[in-house]
Amino acid sequence: MSKTIPTLKAGEGRVYFFRSDSMMGAALQPDIRLNKEVVGASKPGGFFYVDRPAGSFSAATATETEKTLSFTLDAGETKYVRTSPSFGVLVGRIVLELEDPKKAQAEIESLSFVPLVKK
Repeated sequence: MSKTIPTLKAGEGRVYFFRSDSMMGAALQPDIRLNKEVVGASKPGGFFYVDRPAGSFSAATATETEKTLSFTLDAGETKYVRTSPSFGVLVGRIVLELEDPKKAQAEIESLSFVPLVKK
């Protein structure tokens, strides 16, 4: 898969979203929004990436409550956002957190590419 991923365009950065392959919260697969735009879904055992111009971003998921993560992306930079299920009051939640690049890269190698399918 890594050989088919294009190089970044000038002025852009890349954000990978990924989720480990676990049965915990498997039914929870909410959309992931980046600056309010749906870019994919939190799927167990899956990952995807988006390229965006350098700047400030807010990633979010929502089930019974919205969880957000804010970060800055520099040109040429790659960020890795882990999505993980956690317990909620009525429904589980998907929590977003930045992950160490080396740890994320190693984990992504065992996951499936699940890009957003436009409807």
